[in-house]
Amino acid sequence: MTDFRSLHVPGKPLVLVNAWDVASARIVEAAGAAAVATTSAGVAWSLGAPDGDALDRESAVAAVSRICAAVTVPVTADIESGYGAVADTVGRVVAAGAAGINLEDGRCTVEEQRARIAEARRAGGALFVNARIDTFLFGTGGLDETVHRAEVYLRAGADGVFVPGVTDPATIRELVARIPAPVNVMVGPGAPPVADLAALGVARISFGSSVAQAAYGLVARVARELAVPAGADYGTLNGLVSRPGT
Repeated sequence: MTDFRSLHVPGKPLVLVNAWDVASARIVEAAGAAAVATTSAGVAWSLGAPDGDALDRESAVAAVSRICAAVTVPVTADIESGYGAVADTVGRVVAAGAAGINLEDGRCTVEEQRARIAEARRAGGALFVNARIDTFLFGTGGLDETVHRAEVYLRAGADGVFVPGVTDPATIRELVARIPAPVNVMVGPGAPPVADLAALGVARISFGSSVAQAAYGLVARVARELAVPAGADYGTLNGLVSRPGT
């Protein structure tokens, strides 16, 4: 299997289309992807739970295990805030075959996240620990705060830094320059395209839940279309062919 760590190259980024089940993971792999990432939101939705640490650890790890067993490329798992006992979750994810994790800080203090990353580092061995910093996503901090958190998390044992929600090219360039580790950015509305992110020195690009959202959106659209009779309704047709005075 390809070494997952070596795929993080500034300027030649690892592009991750996030999957949520075996079928989506196999589709991503078959398209030629170098690795597969999971989306916690997509996994949760597929199992009947909302995103945001609502899914239980057993269900989340079982989904990761199924995906790891289904593909031959490295898999990095989004484990949200760790589902409680971080060491236990990380140990199970490693046993399932994952090569990396995302661990987010949006629902904790910087010190709490530092401790959780240190815990993940001890339990994960060679696992690639991607520290997600939610300053831009939740509007809780800017460039300097993000860099500060990145420095804290890297000292605690993180291997990379994920900053979802940042879209300004100049800010992304500055983050890449000031953070001494692979920087992960999420594409989406307002964000630069993949080629531009590569030129800015980004080492990893992910899609988050957007692909799962698009898939479920297609289901919704088809369901709405099927709920409407195939033919145009009588009133509409009659109005179209009517002429004043007829």
